[in-house]
Amino acid sequence: MSELFLKIINMSISASWLILAVLILRLVLKKAPKWVNVLLWGIVAVRLICPFSFESALSLIPSAETFPEKVISGPSFDIQTGISPVDNRINDYLGDRYFEGVTVPANNGNNIMTILTIVWIIGILLLVAYTIISYRRLHREIDTAVHYKDNIFQSENVSSPFVLGIINPRIYLPFSMNEQDLEHVVAHEQAHIRRKDHWWKPLGFLLLTIYWFNPLMWLAYVLLCRDIELACDEKVIKELGNEQRADYTQALVVCSVNRRMIAACPLAFGEVGVKDRVKSVMSAIEEIKLDRLKEQK
Repeated sequence: MSELFLKIINMSISASWLILAVLILRLVLKKAPKWVNVLLWGIVAVRLICPFSFESALSLIPSAETFPEKVISGPSFDIQTGISPVDNRINDYLGDRYFEGVTVPANNGNNIMTILTIVWIIGILLLVAYTIISYRRLHREIDTAVHYKDNIFQSENVSSPFVLGIINPRIYLPFSMNEQDLEHVVAHEQAHIRRKDHWWKPLGFLLLTIYWFNPLMWLAYVLLCRDIELACDEKVIKELGNEQRADYTQALVVCSVNRRMIAACPLAFGEVGVKDRVKSVMSAIEEIKLDRLKEQK
């Protein structure tokens, strides 16, 4: 199990370089279509899933094996990030601490890895337990949901719309939503389902469960959820007229009232980052207007 955790650590470090690159690209490609950001996170996911890596002088990943396997059987940790100045400084520091008049057991590295592996497994079990508990709690809330039409249900216990389910996703809406808002919200949620977004959030949380010890993974997961929403908004508003776009923006504001129940469940796909999304929608509307003015000229 220690060997597996060591592999996970090395894959996590390799993916961290890609996450940092994506964070920079998100700023550089600020005017690009929002689906591009989602695609970039997909590349990170591939790196987190794929156990193999290709190294080259042009690679974004300096080293695919920052911690070589000998750290388990050896007395000390010898890191190989692929960045020589960093490796030399850290390894010299660790070498002094390990061997300066101190006798270190030959299996010291294995003992440390065993402890870290146990902590890693406990973290995974806690997140799995959290997912199960939050899902069951949410499921109890929607037990009394009434079928509206197709895959759409309404419930008095639902305060904000969301999608639940991976194989047969359902849209849950509050009873209090007026017909105009309901139309735009359903269009948004159906767009999520067509884009298979209800698969990507659980996949992202699954990877977060495995790599929970990496702070960059938590940041990547939050930004992934936001970027998915922005990409979906962008797709929907392109199919709406000017008046409908204003109504769609209003529907976003209405949906932002209370999202705690949805945010607490990793398997429920609810609305996040509404403030940023409203800004993004307004910006997209302006860009569409400018494009149409250019076409008319």
